[in-house]
Amino acid sequence: MSEVSKHRLMLAIACILAAVYLFPLYWMYVTSLKSGSAMFATPPGLFPVDPQWSVYSYVWESRDMGRYMWNSLVIAAGSVALIVLLGTGCAYVLARYRSRWVDVGLFLILMLQVLPASLLITPIFVGFSQLGLLNTPRTAVIIAIAAKSMPFYVVLVRSTFMSVPMELEEAALVDGNSRVGAFFNIVLPLARNGILVSGILIFMQAFGEFVYSKSMIQNIELQPASVGLNSFMGPNTNEWNNILAFASMYVTPILAIFVLLQRRIVSGLTSGALK
Repeated sequence: MSEVSKHRLMLAIACILAAVYLFPLYWMYVTSLKSGSAMFATPPGLFPVDPQWSVYSYVWESRDMGRYMWNSLVIAAGSVALIVLLGTGCAYVLARYRSRWVDVGLFLILMLQVLPASLLITPIFVGFSQLGLLNTPRTAVIIAIAAKSMPFYVVLVRSTFMSVPMELEEAALVDGNSRVGAFFNIVLPLARNGILVSGILIFMQAFGEFVYSKSMIQNIELQPASVGLNSFMGPNTNEWNNILAFASMYVTPILAIFVLLQRRIVSGLTSGALK
């Protein structure tokens, strides 16, 4: 097989896989625009014959979706800020200072990553209740998300710090910088791309967080959009176009962020492996 044929074959396979993965998103958007009868038609139509664009404004106003989206933004941004503040230093230490205890710490961090949120929610809820953090439920959710996502952030940023040559720090120390000064003036600017990408990935995860928010936030005024979407569900639910319209508006900002920053995300994830 010629090289051109191989490239065409790989392109065809990539297009097929992309279509398979993107079809659920396409079906969500299309179904949200269908009327009730068209939604349950057999066979189902791939395109809405009579698009119901008004469903988006109806859902936005009737469900007060602006409030839900704002709460999701506050929780996601707060989680990212806390993780970046605490996790960057941890990642730097794990990248630069190698010892048996550092390796043990890295192993424990990786073990925390495999624990599901459904397993952690009970002890976290009890502990936060005793500490009184549930009186400020959004703060409690931010701390819980930060604790769950911190290992993911530390592992990614650690590889970024490892790609920064130690000789640059040593040169800065020779020039009179302290270790802290070398970190902020030399290492941190060179690692900013990896930190930014890791923060974006954490933001995307936190924006869709459900388990902690559902368990800790009882006040509907403070609930994020993930919990708002769940409020549609019931034993006699038949508002599928409203549900999918809500989901479409909820997912679209995250998709837009990913599409606009996909090159930076890919380069940040692979920077530690290429340098």
